[in-house]
Amino acid sequence: MRTSAPRAARQVPLAHHQVLSDDGTRLRAWTNDPDGTKTGPTVLLCNGLGTNPYAWPALVDPDCEIRVVSWYHRGVGGSARPADPDRCGIEEFVEDGLSVMDHFGLDRPVLMGWSMGVNTMFELAFRHPERVAGLFAVAGVPGDTFATMLGPLRLPHPVARTLTVNATRVLKLAGPVLSPVASRLPIGPNAVRLISHSGFMLPVSDPALASLAIRELLSTPLGWYFHLALRTSEHARVSLRNIRVPAAFVAGRWDVLAGSRDMASAAARIPGATFTELDGTHFIAMEHPEEVHRLLLDFLDRVG
Repeated sequence: MRTSAPRAARQVPLAHHQVLSDDGTRLRAWTNDPDGTKTGPTVLLCNGLGTNPYAWPALVDPDCEIRVVSWYHRGVGGSARPADPDRCGIEEFVEDGLSVMDHFGLDRPVLMGWSMGVNTMFELAFRHPERVAGLFAVAGVPGDTFATMLGPLRLPHPVARTLTVNATRVLKLAGPVLSPVASRLPIGPNAVRLISHSGFMLPVSDPALASLAIRELLSTPLGWYFHLALRTSEHARVSLRNIRVPAAFVAGRWDVLAGSRDMASAAARIPGATFTELDGTHFIAMEHPEEVHRLLLDFLDRVG
């Protein structure tokens, strides 16, 4: 069933659908093809944790020919929380992705992942190789993501994992206090420009759209967001031995949330996989949308 897009996003061509996952959790899915007029191939986007369509300027551009199908994670953006609050890890995200594919009639699409969505798409490919035509990874690794964080600092993986998981536990506990403040922050283009000079994010191509992406992200209660993060931190590295579909990795050189070196290492273990490093951060799809989109188009041509 289609529902209207949120008022704040009416300038972006999106359609929203209600989808039931296998365990009965109601998901809010979306597509950039509300009128069914896209002429290019269809890509299933396994998005970053708790993120939204507005983090992808090239994909929500009205002139984008690629048909994108995706969904909001459990408890985020209109998707319901599961009856069992612990059912919100990568395994459940794989179930959700398959449910969204079935809802839209996608038998074997190319999967595109960002951040924790790269975990999701590789786990889906490992469990259901017959449902995947290719894997396009943006700023993410195939599992054990928290061990690769703080990559530019070149910390040993066990140290990086300990630091980041414990920091996430603290933020989860502080969530009820932080959420009322975060949800009221005046996030506009000027705030985005300020964040873009922090080193965590570099200047983006569309500050107005980026501000919408950040506001949507901050609308999720932070206690729940960091609960999702802790559950996904339990996801171990996916075995790449049996990955037989084309794969491409696009990394940000200054990414502190998914190590570029670890993405290069994963690409080296998949026959024929490509690795591209851009001068950006975890948010390279907002910093270099045209270049990331060109790499995606080249990859789709390679998959055929």
